[in-house]
Amino acid sequence: MENAPKDLRFNGEELLIKLKDGETVRVIKTGKGEPLVLIHTIRTQIEFFSEMIPFYAKNYTVYAVDLPGHGQSSINKNINYDEPYFRKSIIDLIAKLGLENITLVGESIGATLSLTVAASIQEKVKQVIAVNTYDYETRYADGVRRGNFIANFMLWNYSLPVHGAIFSAFENSFFLGLVMNGGVTHIKKLPSWLVKLFNKTGHKPGYHYLGRNVLSNWKSWAKAPEHYSQIKSPVTLIYGENDWSRNNERMRTLNKVPNAKLDTIAKSGHFLSVDNPDALKQVVSKHLM
Repeated sequence: MENAPKDLRFNGEELLIKLKDGETVRVIKTGKGEPLVLIHTIRTQIEFFSEMIPFYAKNYTVYAVDLPGHGQSSINKNINYDEPYFRKSIIDLIAKLGLENITLVGESIGATLSLTVAASIQEKVKQVIAVNTYDYETRYADGVRRGNFIANFMLWNYSLPVHGAIFSAFENSFFLGLVMNGGVTHIKKLPSWLVKLFNKTGHKPGYHYLGRNVLSNWKSWAKAPEHYSQIKSPVTLIYGENDWSRNNERMRTLNKVPNAKLDTIAKSGHFLSVDNPDALKQVVSKHLM
């Protein structure tokens, strides 16, 4: 995993889909079979799933999405990037692609979105695999700040008006790596090529606005579970043993989702698709229909 994959399109094709609001979302389409929509974590992009995309593509047509504002998708400083906006965008994207009988797989905020999307378009979703669902915040960047001391310090600074915008402008690969390494347990640190890619993306025009705006909308992620009772499809909740969420928060989510099962991967953290992809593949294989 330390070396970048040779084909960052994962033997597929890159699509740029224009949504109803005029924003453009990047999608990598690869594999064959029923559709599987893959949604990444906060502050990452499609390449976060470098180990997992070939695995899913063995049995599904994978549509890996750069969330609005993330990766190579467009950024608009007039948009409020809260959970309802991302949800609306994913639903619009699914309609544009004409997908039915969908498997939704998401990690972190991608898992939360997989659940709220499934609640919103019940007739189109076959099943949901939600990995380390991020729906429990009680303050700005609550989950990320649980990762380590550096993450808590950095994100506290980001949260401050005016100062936060200045502070975030000095982000680089070194500090980004320190923060994100608070989300892994199985490995010592995230692969350097991946952190460098995230850092490069983070210097796109408007990206500092996006990052702080997403985090400032933490209340919208905490409200997401209000929609879970409307989910009709089977759901598997997967958590790393050392995920940022606490056991009571995991059980709260489990109890809000009808027809849900919960599985835990030992000695693993929040960024499971990078931290322990082999174990994740084994667990997902048990639950994919």
